[in-house]
Amino acid sequence: MTSNLTSRTAVLTGGARGIGLTLARTLAADGMNVALLDLLDTVEESAKAIADEYGVATHGQKIDVTDQDGVADAFRAVRQTFGVPSVLVTAAGIEINGDSVKVTAEQWRRVIDVNLTGTFFAAQAFANGLLTAGMPGSAIFIASMSGSIVNVPQWAASYNASKAAVAHLGRSLAVEWAPAGIRVNSISPGYVLTDLTKAILDREPELHDDWVARIPQGRMAKPEDLAGLVRFLASDASTYLTAQDIVIDGGYTAI
Repeated sequence: MTSNLTSRTAVLTGGARGIGLTLARTLAADGMNVALLDLLDTVEESAKAIADEYGVATHGQKIDVTDQDGVADAFRAVRQTFGVPSVLVTAAGIEINGDSVKVTAEQWRRVIDVNLTGTFFAAQAFANGLLTAGMPGSAIFIASMSGSIVNVPQWAASYNASKAAVAHLGRSLAVEWAPAGIRVNSISPGYVLTDLTKAILDREPELHDDWVARIPQGRMAKPEDLAGLVRFLASDASTYLTAQDIVIDGGYTAI
């Protein structure tokens, strides 16, 4: 257990399933109280399951991360219940693949709104609490290797653009908030076997072999493969690390 995380509080957007839920369980195992924010109806159930398994305090709340007022209200509720959270993980995200000339305005805006704007609103509400309290903290954005490479053979221009923006948003906020002791870093995973990617593979099963063939380690990541890095970034072991985008992709972007 990372002892300096014990009894602290983490907020995770997209925490009801997939990467967000796995990372919530990771931080709970280190003794953190965790608040899960998600659009899914199962968010309260996921929070209760973590509380039952790890014996920490949890909170689950259904919100849309693109609703600025709703996100701010959710963070106020977390502060009232647990005190000021010191860790944020932004795992809420969506992807829409397709030929770019056929992408609708609604599809484009939805991807950008959830992935980029939702990340900003969560970071804004997180930092507001820390700045008011005069506390340090660590924000961890889930970006993607897709922010620095172009995925093939599928096309995902909106997703790629949104994740590139998430990484640079992280650097921008890190510099702005560094004097207050608020660190901001992003993690850029490669292909991770989550509900999101499973849905894509259900529609296009031939993609699996194509993706894996390009990964030097010869497999897609599991959400658990991100756990050690998130634990490090959340802890006091990384207090001088900020404004970085860390790729964790099994070697994909090296070739």
